Amino acid sequence: MHLIKKTKNYPLASSSWDFYISTFGTVSILLWLGIFKFTPTEAAAIKPLIAHHPLSFWVYKSLPVQTVSNIVGVAEIAIAILILLSIKLNQLRLYAGIAVCLIFITTLSYLFTTPNMFKNVDGILVTDFFILKDILFLAFGIQLIQSAKNKKS
Repeated sequence: MHLIKKTKNYPLASSSWDFYISTFGTVSILLWLGIFKFTPTEAAAIKPLIAHHPLSFWVYKSLPVQTVSNIVGVAEIAIAILILLSIKLNQLRLYAGIAVCLIFITTLSYLFTTPNMFKNVDGILVTDFFILKDILFLAFGIQLIQSAKNKKS
């Protein structure tokens, strides 16, 4: 069974296995990290990222650190549930893809908005490699959007 049809505009077909593995991986990470956001450790860990971002720096003036982290956690869990629902409800797939792209573009942008994210270690430029995994999740979000568009064709 192919989830994405072969067309002139999208030449690659997707087997159900690769889609479900990507879905399971993305949902697992979003749920796990979403739940972790409710801990003081993760709330403190994400504070510098959010505090230095040009779109979110203001939130700590209005809300406590844990509340901000909880909101992020709720968003991550909600997106994970949206992805799961989009497996059976194709009309949600476009929204799930957009949400996935937004969350992981935001996370990747922290690499460039947070001071000291890049360091020289033994002559090699390194960064927070945990954030770099979001490139793959961004690709999955794009796959969801493309899948939703192909379902409409």
